[in-house]
Amino acid sequence: MKDVTDLHEEFGGERLPPGQRETERFPVLSKSGTPSFDPEEWTFDVWGAVDEELSLSFEAFTDLPSETQRQDFHCVTGWSRFDCEFTGVPFPALAERAGVHDDAVHVMFHAMDGYSTDLPLDDCMRGEVLFTWALDGEELPADHGGPLRVVTPHRYAYKGAKWVNGVEFLTDSERGYWEKRGYSRTANPWNEERYA
Repeated sequence: MKDVTDLHEEFGGERLPPGQRETERFPVLSKSGTPSFDPEEWTFDVWGAVDEELSLSFEAFTDLPSETQRQDFHCVTGWSRFDCEFTGVPFPALAERAGVHDDAVHVMFHAMDGYSTDLPLDDCMRGEVLFTWALDGEELPADHGGPLRVVTPHRYAYKGAKWVNGVEFLTDSERGYWEKRGYSRTANPWNEERYA
């Protein structure tokens, strides 16, 4: 297992970012209810500034090379959960499979419930950005984003879309759901970048 819980050192901060409190619970927060998942109908799509657009079934997605990582999870509402064990596909592996164009600069994550969130491509091309389907050795619960969610341990967790089912590679910057509503686009927990 890869341990990335020392990530805070890169950002010049303590393991618990300022304004956060540690919890062993895993509160459930989302913009609306939990969408239903039909594994026979679900696909994960990759499009935009790529050589090869992808459309993968859940089985095909989970057959991609994956790894398990120990990460910390920081919610913008002020809580952090340490030592989460997530299993999934690192973002760079998916990007390599699709063949990202040189002029791609930004990424939009799309979710089953209509949620979206954006990050610069450079912020995504890190091995600890995972498309994960398992938490602590168990199938990722639906209310935590199962069947598939993104985790971004170097950013507040609203940058990690729950119920993710698509990634769009963009040649210009665009804003996601919360970013359009005043949340920070950079979302660095160690700088307390909660709001724009």
